[in-house]
Amino acid sequence: MDAFYASVEVLDDPSLKGRPVIVGGLSGRGVVSAASYEARKYGIHSAQPMATARRLCPAGAFLPVRMARYQELSREIFRLFKTFTPLVEPLSIDEAFLDVTGSLRLFGPAEEIARQVKTLVREKTGLTVSAGVAPNKFLAKIASDLEKPDGLTVVSPQGIQDFLDPLAIERLWGVGPATRKELSLLGVATIGDLRRLPRSLLEQRWGESGRRLSVLSRGLDDREVQTVRESKSVGHEATFGADLLDPEAIRKQLLELSHKTARRMRAEGFAGRTITLKVKYRDFTRITRSRTLDEATDDGQVIYRIGAGLLCKTDVGRRPIRLVGISVSQPAREAENGQLALFQPEAGGEKSKKMNQALDDILRKYGARALRPASLVEETED
Repeated sequence: MDAFYASVEVLDDPSLKGRPVIVGGLSGRGVVSAASYEARKYGIHSAQPMATARRLCPAGAFLPVRMARYQELSREIFRLFKTFTPLVEPLSIDEAFLDVTGSLRLFGPAEEIARQVKTLVREKTGLTVSAGVAPNKFLAKIASDLEKPDGLTVVSPQGIQDFLDPLAIERLWGVGPATRKELSLLGVATIGDLRRLPRSLLEQRWGESGRRLSVLSRGLDDREVQTVRESKSVGHEATFGADLLDPEAIRKQLLELSHKTARRMRAEGFAGRTITLKVKYRDFTRITRSRTLDEATDDGQVIYRIGAGLLCKTDVGRRPIRLVGISVSQPAREAENGQLALFQPEAGGEKSKKMNQALDDILRKYGARALRPASLVEETED
């Protein structure tokens, strides 16, 4: 979908058409979630501080996120996708892969199917789609981004290298600013430049990542479209109203986030092994620290204990922090995970499991603030 959140706002309020529309957190510490194409001309982009966006475009329309509305339209759009093929893999609320191999006899060539998808979505929702048609997921993803908005790019099996070679190296998955800088020292500016380097050189320099980049530069991707995608991680983060330097105040925030994450994990029925702490400093430098447990957990106290240990490996107390987050990945469904280890205190036990279940029941009945760790209760509260 094209600038999805912003496009939905214009759809619901036609007076916004043609104006720079910026959707996101409207508080002083908010960030941009989406920007219309008119807004992007001012240099506004997602994840940018909202204060910066306001300076770049003071006359823009700044609107709050209406997630329920976006989800409503997303469900309708995905329903329309599935009228062409049952093989639909969601990437996010507004993006998906469609495998139409088995639909060609019914709907015609892949390019024609893409045109039909675009037409149907526009007729039913009033929103535009940009599509990429290609022999595999990697190429289709790149193609879908090239002619936004309302674009359609087709990559034939015979034209893969002609398509890829001129593109900037940043188009490859996994090439960020650091890798781009290193590649530039080797004279690499385009995907074609990268393809011409020996794979052995890339593997020697970057290991498995180098091998993967070499493969992608040749347009190779054998991943199938997955119609069922399990959550790979669950987490929560908080941006503070004012930068925090006090380690105890930060730990309290981390404690609350850990329990919120654990409750959501239990509600979705899985536990995870890898706990990751995310910290963003005042200067927007972001770091992550992770630890992987021997056994999966869904216990908030365990998540907090590991997270607090990881916090000690940051500059907490020395550099002001504007954001902290905690997430749990490598989930294991209860049926797959088996019984938690008897002598593994980090993974919790039957007693903890029953207690967490009781707490979840109380919170569902009386609200999220009915029970909290004592350290999160303000002294002025009754």
